[in-house]
Amino acid sequence: MAAFARSAPCWVDVQLPDLEAGKRFYGELFGWTFRPGEGPYADAYSGGRLVAALVAKQDGRMPTAWGIYFATDDAAASVARIREAGGTVITDPVWAGRAGVVAQAADPGGAVFGLWQAGEREGFEKQNEPVSFCWTEVHTRQRDRVDAFYEEVFGFQGTDLGASGADASDSGTSGADASDSGDSGSDASDASDSDVPGTSDASGPSGAGGSGSAEPGATGNGTAEPGSAEPDTPERGSAEPGSAEPDATEHGSAASGPDFRMWSPAGTEPGPATAIGGRSVITDAFPAELPSYFLVCFAVEDCNSTAGHAVRLGGRITEPPFDIPYGRMAVLQDDQGAVFAVLQPVVSGKRTE
Repeated sequence: MAAFARSAPCWVDVQLPDLEAGKRFYGELFGWTFRPGEGPYADAYSGGRLVAALVAKQDGRMPTAWGIYFATDDAAASVARIREAGGTVITDPVWAGRAGVVAQAADPGGAVFGLWQAGEREGFEKQNEPVSFCWTEVHTRQRDRVDAFYEEVFGFQGTDLGASGADASDSGTSGADASDSGDSGSDASDASDSDVPGTSDASGPSGAGGSGSAEPGATGNGTAEPGSAEPDTPERGSAEPGSAEPDATEHGSAASGPDFRMWSPAGTEPGPATAIGGRSVITDAFPAELPSYFLVCFAVEDCNSTAGHAVRLGGRITEPPFDIPYGRMAVLQDDQGAVFAVLQPVVSGKRTE
């Protein structure tokens, strides 16, 4: 199992009302297999390697959402930096058996994320490959406060992108890991890493904070404090599950507008080659009640095909496939309401069609 650099994304999990239904959906969509965990969750595997976890919600008021964790070698020190930088600590560091130490926090804009200090479990064993994690981005209304927060807490360096997705600056926070991708249930891909941000030296993306059985794959996530009566995952469109018509909600995903910043880890040269995540701005075009949140993205071989397959499985297309400089992307919703993205990376310098 590969170790993760400090502040790199290292785990993702999803909180679901129906664990068995989730296993059916993601098993069919990505070809994942599952093994029961020590608690109300199941570890997900692709090709025998750990990629994520599905968690059964213990409280119906918890959001149904994917979440992300960032690696730390000292969870207590990270929590102290979060408080000093204006964030909120939701769950103080706690040991999750021998697996490691977990904590949950929110940035100044309210987006929730997790921290993971590895014990026996480092994080996911596969990333930037087909049907595995490849990217995460926070969507926020408080751009300046959030940029400063992640820079101070995690040491991120930023590269701002223009409306075309071109590098516009070198300042701020960083990140972008897009990957070779795999189509529904596929584990093989011919996609090249050379055209995907974050695939040169970055150690990889992370997992999501929440409450539950405190280890990556066992912890909940979202953008509101656990136990909140209101779910924090934004509603994404109105199409009925299984509808052939995609939802048309604008999402503002990676590189889709002028106010997007890529994050690169401390000690690297900021830019697409080292990016491990990003920050997008929620504009006034969106309802005021839409909260800040993290979007988790998985690599796929065929974006269009995967989106269509998700609909056939009872999910929704909340943002139809669209092109970005690093490939073709879509935002989807599973059959229980959890939102995630898929990315088909550029192959050998050719744009997707």
